[in-house]
Amino acid sequence: MKTNGGSALIASLEREGVDVVFGLPGGAILPVYDPILDSSIRHILVRHEQGAGHMAQGYAHATGRPGVLMVTSGPAATNIVTPLCDAYMDSIPLVAITGQVPYSAIGTDAFQECDTTGITMSVTKHNFLVTDAADIPQVIHDAFHIATTGRPGPVLVDIPKDIVDPNNPRSALEMYQPDGPKLPGYQPQPEPEATLIADAIELIQQAERPVIYAGGGILKARAAEALRALADAADIHVVTTLMARGAFPDDHPLCLGMPGMHGNYTAVTAMQQADLLIALGARFDDRVTGRLDGFAPEAKIIHADIDPAELNKVRRADVAIVGDSRLVIEAMVEGLAAAGPSPADRSEWRSRISGWRERFPLTYDEHVPGEGLKPQQVLEQLRDGSPEDTIVTSGVGQHQMWAAQHWTFRHPYTWINSGGLGTMGFSIPAAIGAKVGMPDRTVWAVDGDGCFQMTAQELVTAAVERIPVKVALLNNGYLGMVRQWQEMFYEERFSEVELGQAVPDYVKWAEAMGCVGIRAESPEEVEPAIAQANDIDDRPVVVEFRTEATEKVFPMVPAGKTNSDIMVHPSQEGQQR
Repeated sequence: MKTNGGSALIASLEREGVDVVFGLPGGAILPVYDPILDSSIRHILVRHEQGAGHMAQGYAHATGRPGVLMVTSGPAATNIVTPLCDAYMDSIPLVAITGQVPYSAIGTDAFQECDTTGITMSVTKHNFLVTDAADIPQVIHDAFHIATTGRPGPVLVDIPKDIVDPNNPRSALEMYQPDGPKLPGYQPQPEPEATLIADAIELIQQAERPVIYAGGGILKARAAEALRALADAADIHVVTTLMARGAFPDDHPLCLGMPGMHGNYTAVTAMQQADLLIALGARFDDRVTGRLDGFAPEAKIIHADIDPAELNKVRRADVAIVGDSRLVIEAMVEGLAAAGPSPADRSEWRSRISGWRERFPLTYDEHVPGEGLKPQQVLEQLRDGSPEDTIVTSGVGQHQMWAAQHWTFRHPYTWINSGGLGTMGFSIPAAIGAKVGMPDRTVWAVDGDGCFQMTAQELVTAAVERIPVKVALLNNGYLGMVRQWQEMFYEERFSEVELGQAVPDYVKWAEAMGCVGIRAESPEEVEPAIAQANDIDDRPVVVEFRTEATEKVFPMVPAGKTNSDIMVHPSQEGQQR
C-alpha cells in the first residue's frame, strides 16, 4: 500500500501498541500531526515539551510499557533533553520522536535547526536520524525493541520534515510490516550463566550477615514476586533503594526499608556491617554507598545486572552475573531449594537488626502550636487516608525523602520519582502520565513549592484533558534541602534559598488552572483537606500544606562521609549503636 512518511509513522506507532502520545506540535513535525486526527492514538497536548517527557516517564513507570512523546525541532528538541537524561539515568523505556528541518537544509543553520542526535547521544540508549521515508516502519520497530529490551532506556528518532510531508516526493513509500528488529550488534543477555548462579548460592549459604540489596532493576524486570520468593526461601533481609520502593513490601518482616543518604538507620547500617551483599538490579550509586572506600568493608559482593557495564564499575564483585533480574532470582530460588537450609548461624545477626529497629525508628518532633505543619505527619495522614494501591509521584528534595521514608509501600509500581538525575519539577507531569496509564488508580503528586513552580503549568493540561491527579504541595517557603545543607554545613548562611510562603497564592493559582485549590495550615485541617481531595474525581486538586521551614530530613549521611557516620534524629543521638 502506497502511503507517505507521516502516515507511515503513525501507523507504525499503532502497530507497536501505542495508545497515547504526549506532545506539542510545531513546524518541522506538523505533517505527522495531521494523520493523528484519524488515528486511534490519544494525543495529550502539553504546555511545555519537558512536561511531555516527564509524562511519558510517569506512564512508563506505572504501566511497564514504553512512554511515547513527540515534539518539533530546535528548542522543542532541546527542551526534552532533561527528561531524556532522567529516563537514561533511571532506565525508563521511552521513544521520543522529534521533527527536523528538511534533509537538504541540515547543516545550514536553518530556522529551528539543531543537531538533535548529537545533542542527545549521551542521554539516550540509542538514537536515529531517518534519511529515507522507506526506513520509518523499520526504525520505529527497532526503536521500541531497543527501548524495552535489555536495560530499558530512552530512544530518540529524529525525522526531517520532507520525508513525512505528503506533498513532497521524498515522503512516498510502500507501507510494510517489519518482520523483526534489524540490529545485528544489539544482543542483550537475559539468561544468567548456571556456573555463576552456583557460585552465588555457595556464598549465600556461607554468609552469616547477608543482605539483599534490591535496586530499580527489580521493577524494570517485573521481578517483585520473584524477589519476595527469594527473600522467603533464603530468610534474608531486604533493603529497597529509592528507585526500588515497593519492589518488596514494607510490611514484610524481612524488609529493612530504604538505604542511602537519607535511608533509615537499620537499612544503612545493615548494609554497612553485612558480610554479603546480594545486589540485584542495583548500581552501587554514590547516594547508597556514601564514601566508597568505607562502604561495607567486610562484605563480599554478588552483583547481578542486565547491563554488563555496571558490573565491577563501582565495587568489584566476587560473583558478577549478567542477566535479567527476574531470571537471575528465579535461578537463585531453584539453587537454594536444591542446596537446602544454610549451615550458617544467623541468629546473632537477626538479633542485631532487631535491636537497631527498636532503637532507631524513623521519628520527628511533635507539632508546636504557632509553627508550621510537620511534613512527615502530613505524609503519614495522606498515606493513611488514601487507597493502599495509590500511585505516588514526587519531585526532588526534602519532600521526596520524606515521602520515600514515611509512605508504606505494599505494592510494586506505586512509587515514581526522579532518582539518578534528581530533576526538580518531575512530580506533576509524571503524575499526569501515570494517571493516563492507570486511570482507575488514585494518583498523588507530592511536591515542594520549589518544584511546583517549575512545572505547575502542566496542571492546565490535566484540567483540559480531564486527568484528575491530586497534588500534595508541602509549602515551607524555601528550597528545603538546600536550606538544610546551609544550616548544617554552611554556618546557617542562607544564601538565595528563601522563596516565601505567601507569593504566589497557590490556591488561586490552582483555581486559575482549572483545578480545585485547598489550603491546610493547622493539624486539624489536614485530614479534612485530604478527604475532600480524595472525594474529587472530575478535575485535578491541589492541596497546599503550610509546613515548618526548619524541619530537617533524618537520618542523614553527610556528603564525603561513610555510612558509619550516619546522623540520626537528635532525640536518638544517645542510643547505643
